[in-house]
Amino acid sequence: MTKFSLALASAASLALVACAEPAEDTTTTEDTTAADSMTNSTVTDGGTIVEVAQDNPDFSTLVSAVTAADLGATLSGTGPFTVFAPTNAAFEKIPQASRDELMSEAGKADLSGILTYHVVQGETDAATLTRAIEAAGTEGHTLTTVNGATLTATLEGGKVMLTDAAGNRSTVTATDVDASNGVIHVIDTVLMPS
Repeated sequence: MTKFSLALASAASLALVACAEPAEDTTTTEDTTAADSMTNSTVTDGGTIVEVAQDNPDFSTLVSAVTAADLGATLSGTGPFTVFAPTNAAFEKIPQASRDELMSEAGKADLSGILTYHVVQGETDAATLTRAIEAAGTEGHTLTTVNGATLTATLEGGKVMLTDAAGNRSTVTATDVDASNGVIHVIDTVLMPS
């Protein structure tokens, strides 16, 4: 099987997993723990987005992915950035074989594309995002990611929902975790650029 076929199969399985309609409340204990620890985080003394994530064990998979994709220096840069950060539980929704492929050297480009799809240039706090969603109306507010693709942000039951290019959805479970180079919002599902 060629590398292209492996990458295609990997991307297809990620898309299938991401397309699965979640139950009405898909928040796991891990998501709640991550949200609680990020909300109560004491790491707001000037740490970068990467340093804040490194200080929270619920983001160990994200930190490993950022390292594997060689994005650590970028996300430690001056920014500012808004990062929609998937928890370990969000990554666990992706089959292990697909995660392993993405974390390998062969999957590095795909992983980088997925991770940069979770980053928006500039700092957008929850209040600003909510106002933009309300102003956009029922169509939702479009966010252009560093990846170049877009996400759509909507409000449902008082929660911010993100919809990716394939129609997959993620819930924002915690907001406004400050970093020296931007802000982190915690999400419960990994988003896919296509």
